Amino acid sequence: MSRPAVLVTGGATRIGAALVRGFAAAGWHCVIHYRNSSTEADALAATLPSAETIACDLTDDAAAARMIADLAARLPDWRCLINSASVFDYDSAGALDPATFHEAMQVNALSPARMAQGFLAQAQSAAQKIVIQITDMKLENPNPDFFSYTMSKHALASTIAMLAKGFGHDRQARVYGIAPGAILASHDQSEEETEISHRLNLLGRKTGADEIVTAALFLASGVMKSGQSLFIDSGQHLLDQPRDVIWLAREQAGA
Repeated sequence: MSRPAVLVTGGATRIGAALVRGFAAAGWHCVIHYRNSSTEADALAATLPSAETIACDLTDDAAAARMIADLAARLPDWRCLINSASVFDYDSAGALDPATFHEAMQVNALSPARMAQGFLAQAQSAAQKIVIQITDMKLENPNPDFFSYTMSKHALASTIAMLAKGFGHDRQARVYGIAPGAILASHDQSEEETEISHRLNLLGRKTGADEIVTAALFLASGVMKSGQSLFIDSGQHLLDQPRDVIWLAREQAGA
């Protein structure tokens, strides 16, 4: 295989699928990970010049680690791992739901940490080995909604600096973060609510999935110092919002 390879977890739908399309257009071989979205993954792969799909349930971190080891053994130029898969279920600061918490920490933090460790230790590439952790602007602009999800993204963000230092001896290794703001419709948002919520940022503009793709392709070049993160959110992380934008937009739409 002459193309460099990228694995995008959660690559069958939403931002993950946008990342897959962007890397494919840039000449990469794309490994599309999915849990339940086999139909979407296969359909996406069929449109790309070089792609494959792989199923793994990230609630099983041992299975996630095995997936990484298997890919590392057979991909000759595996340069990038993008941990984009995520669960985004509701609980609040006043009522943490244990089941929601455990799944969020498993899928959003533990499995990505183990996958990153395995990739950096085992991937074959004569060029850089790049990990990109997709976090959230809630790291800097937290609110009481989606409590367990936000905790898990803080945990994931903490891996960036630690992995960068832990693999600092490897001159090829880079670990980065991308923290998106509101990009796509969430949960039961109406079209009007989505339009409002996506402009609740300093610039008053919608941040596109294409901007996440551009940032990821830039980071995949490995030119930035390891351990850094980019906020792609039109300045939303610089605000202090009292609730998730789902509810802020709903209030404005009903006013």
